Amino acid sequence: MKQYKLVIFDWDGTVMDSVPKIVNCMHQSALACGVTPPSDEAIKNIIGLSLQCAVATLFTEQQALHAQLIAGYKHQYKYLDVTPTPLFAAVASTLAALQSQGTLLAVATGKSRAGLERLLDETKLSKYFVATRTSDDALSKPAPDMLLQLLEELDISHEDALMIGDTKIDMAMAKAANIDRLGVTMGVHNALQLSELAPIATVDSYQQLSALLINAVALVD
Repeated sequence: MKQYKLVIFDWDGTVMDSVPKIVNCMHQSALACGVTPPSDEAIKNIIGLSLQCAVATLFTEQQALHAQLIAGYKHQYKYLDVTPTPLFAAVASTLAALQSQGTLLAVATGKSRAGLERLLDETKLSKYFVATRTSDDALSKPAPDMLLQLLEELDISHEDALMIGDTKIDMAMAKAANIDRLGVTMGVHNALQLSELAPIATVDSYQQLSALLINAVALVD
């Protein structure tokens, strides 16, 4: 596989195993508002969107409750829900190896700016990323704006960038930005679902990802 100058990572379901927590928090927010929770599958399919777009998609008949649902979700996620959100195995070592071979790393996520900054600090991963974009900085995925902003900021051409994500939303964003995309199956969508957006490859682990992207760099976790 070619060596890209810039590799851009989604966060939820790609760097962090946070899908179960997102599903549970959305369930609890709905219940607190007296609304029937959406199915797990429906919630998984909005992961990657901004929280505002996600709530609007899931609760089309409860527009008057959107602000309350958003606030409730944030409160659940930050203060009440105790579902673990570990990093996927070999994330840190893969990022370190990519950085050591001169690859620029970035994040494009549907999380808020405050949420991403908190998690970057908690996970000690901020040192690996030269730039980040959140739903507070650009239009929600699958619009290409986050990626286009990163390319402009870092002066990287489309053909020298790669987007890595776990959802069809991530793949659609990258396709709209005209950059290569690589799917990971540890989060929301499986390889068959991701293949609908023509990724250059799909992988099931960071060990497989490193084998594709890292040139003769030993990984130690």
